[in-house]
Amino acid sequence: MSTAIAIAEIPAESTRSDAEQLGAEITELCSYIYAAEHRLLTLIREFDKKGYWAQQGLCSCAHWLNFKCGIGMGAAREKLRVAHALEELPKISEGFANGTLSYSKVRAITRIADESNEDYLLMIAEHGTAHHVEKLVSKYRTAKRLQDADIANEQYIKREVTHYYDHDGSLVIKARLPAEHLGPA
Repeated sequence: MSTAIAIAEIPAESTRSDAEQLGAEITELCSYIYAAEHRLLTLIREFDKKGYWAQQGLCSCAHWLNFKCGIGMGAAREKLRVAHALEELPKISEGFANGTLSYSKVRAITRIADESNEDYLLMIAEHGTAHHVEKLVSKYRTAKRLQDADIANEQYIKREVTHYYDHDGSLVIKARLPAEHLGPA
């Protein structure tokens, strides 16, 4: 049995300037989409704050978005969270409104942003990829959790090592250790 591999060829008439032009059109359209997404979130925040979703007999704005707009419940809750967070983050909100920041980046940085770190996170979002921003936010949240004394004490209390012999005679070991004892992930 042989496997055929198709190789896509770039037509000879296609030039680098065609690729640049198409790329520019894509990025311009993305900027319009980001600005529209900002407007959508602004309207959602206003709709939620005024409780208009309750007038239609629904139990939350997320349920209304799910029912009326076809947005999944998890995504609807996340849109609401981001919409409300943007109200307290004017610089990030402005970057999103003018199409400079994508929803992916805004969603990530609004998880940790406040007035004390907004400028720094905005700079990271403007110069990094969405993956880079999400990774930074994830690492920041992990570091904050590890700094919390209550969580550290709870992890310490819950640490354990157990063992038993399986039906075939193998020794099975199970351990629960605080993250800081395991080294970098």
